[in-house]
Amino acid sequence: MEIAVLLILSACIGSFLNVVIHRLPENKSLIFPASHCPECGQKIKPWQNIPVISYLLLLGRCAQCKVKIPVRYLIVEILTPLIILFLYMFFGLSLEFYKYAVLVLLLIPATFIDIDRQLLLDKITIPGMIIGLSISIFAEPAKFYIPFLSLLAGGGLLMLVALFGQFIYKQESMGGGDIKFGAMIGAFMTIDSIIFSLFTAFFIAAVFSIVGIFSGRLERRSIVPFGPFIALGALVSIGFKNQILQAYLAWIGWK
Repeated sequence: MEIAVLLILSACIGSFLNVVIHRLPENKSLIFPASHCPECGQKIKPWQNIPVISYLLLLGRCAQCKVKIPVRYLIVEILTPLIILFLYMFFGLSLEFYKYAVLVLLLIPATFIDIDRQLLLDKITIPGMIIGLSISIFAEPAKFYIPFLSLLAGGGLLMLVALFGQFIYKQESMGGGDIKFGAMIGAFMTIDSIIFSLFTAFFIAAVFSIVGIFSGRLERRSIVPFGPFIALGALVSIGFKNQILQAYLAWIGWK
């Protein structure tokens, strides 16, 4: 029962995150007007706004004008409860669960906005830093300095990479949004976790780029948003950091 309630609630939140993804970059209100088709303006009826189910019943099209609804809406409504369930399986309904759940609800809109528009908005990352610091300090007030150091580590490491890339390629290789995104994630984590997150992000991005180039889907100078890889690295760190490190140390024979 607890899991069912959690899945339903997080699916509804995922539906709202789609509103955030669509409206926030355009400086539109997240509340008014009510949800409507951006093509024909038809107000969406309650039965057409049920997470996942409505998309499937409508066959991915507006009930009025039949314009195709982006599949991203369905992905976000499925992905949000799945990640929340993932956190629940690891942490139960602990303070750590709620801390990382808040982080996930920041990562998802930031990631999809970056995919759609190559933007990581200050409207998400700056409040996210404040929220992350507040929750982390509340969770461990005796170690209040750790989230500040982690924030600096997350942003600082990416800033060093950006400066190095600019020196080598003579052009901007990483935007300020990525740096602030890394700092925001760091505010929710320990120093070792954010460093692991970013190294994982670089590794996944490198594999993605190499496969993309050799398959012909990417060119050497293709612009690939880095935000999704940072977010994925954070999720890997939250769930599997210790297991990966233990497996790696065993592989190299370190006891």
